Amino acid sequence: MARLRDPERGCEWDRVQTFETIAPYTIEEAYEVADAIARGDMTDLKDELGDLLLQVVFHSRIAEEAGLFDLGDVVDAISDKMERRHPHIFGDAEVGGHHLWEQVKAAERREKTGQGGALAGVALGLPALARAEKLQKRAARVGFDWPDAAGPRAKIDEELAEVEAASDADRMEEVGDLLFSVVNWARHLGIDPEAALRAANAKFERRFAAMEAEDANFGDRTLAELEEAWVRAKISPLP
Repeated sequence: MARLRDPERGCEWDRVQTFETIAPYTIEEAYEVADAIARGDMTDLKDELGDLLLQVVFHSRIAEEAGLFDLGDVVDAISDKMERRHPHIFGDAEVGGHHLWEQVKAAERREKTGQGGALAGVALGLPALARAEKLQKRAARVGFDWPDAAGPRAKIDEELAEVEAASDADRMEEVGDLLFSVVNWARHLGIDPEAALRAANAKFERRFAAMEAEDANFGDRTLAELEEAWVRAKISPLP
């Protein structure tokens, strides 16, 4: 990476990149890792993990050039963090578990940001569905949660009615509330909403491709014909 970033002999693309320009690629590579895992493709996973590791190296090199930190500092920092968050393994604590992990994280947030609230530190850059789930989990830890799935399920009906009754100016906000409620219901059912939507997207793509493959004149069909083709695609075995 140092060679690629060399001001005189480096790659013309790599040497002009910044934290900001590389960040979208970092996010994309993380999703490609998740995709390889979901597909069970371990050869692809190996490659995608390398691509993700490259992002860490890239950011670290940019920081090193600016005199901020280097790759060694990054590794030291995560090693120190893992030791802090596992005092029952690396320290004197007798009992560990996720509860202790969260206590240590909360203390770190207070020290770092001065904010000790239950929702402090939930990354703004997370996908909206994932961030909604994380906010809800944080709130649940301090007792702000439905006792079972019936509560969020009823809330969906309530929010759907509010969407239908909303003015044009308010409809976006109400749809957001509806989506938030769906995430909450999924969480109570033990379903990862982000993974569920990814699977639904993939299923839609497969079925739509089957519809297109059925007829070369796909774009000339009527809506009724398209509906019939969609039904056939739904009942056909998916690859």
